[in-house]
Amino acid sequence: MKKTLFFAAVLGLMLTTGRAQAQSGSLAPAASAAPAGATTRPLPAVTVRSLDGKAVSTSALPGVGQGKPVIISFWATWCKPCIAELSNIHELFPDVAKETGVTLIAMSIDDARNAAKVGPLAKGRGWTYPVFIDQNQDLKRALNVNNVPHTFLLDGAGNIVWQHNAYNEGDEVALLELVRKVAKGEAVKQ
Repeated sequence: MKKTLFFAAVLGLMLTTGRAQAQSGSLAPAASAAPAGATTRPLPAVTVRSLDGKAVSTSALPGVGQGKPVIISFWATWCKPCIAELSNIHELFPDVAKETGVTLIAMSIDDARNAAKVGPLAKGRGWTYPVFIDQNQDLKRALNVNNVPHTFLLDGAGNIVWQHNAYNEGDEVALLELVRKVAKGEAVKQ
């Protein structure tokens, strides 16, 4: 008897869900939805600074919420692993960006004493992706970043679907494979 009631409840739920999907006109998930099975959270709404000192909301960062993946890499001018990671990503990035439409944002956590070093370092390394400064460390705190490098991957809707702390040679290859998955709408595992 209990099994019969359970199966009837499941069948009723399936029929109700199917009816709602049919009324919406699609059985597919919405284009802005996160990949199935993925645990996501939105990018916190805080303000960071561009290299020329302009205030920029995280929702207005390049690529965020525009339907393509975004990588946000927290780094600092004094962090050798951070610079190695961003330099190694830079070598592979143009091909992956062309393939997936991904945007890479280098988010410096340098304070006021070191902020003037950020632009020249990025330019000297030949980094062509946008660089921002989280000088007050508001975004760092909101995302619970304890040390750098710390990298986040966002889906096309601007939700965080993956993060990684630290850097080892070759991590950039694994990251860019995850970018390809997110660009295809596939779930990524933490």
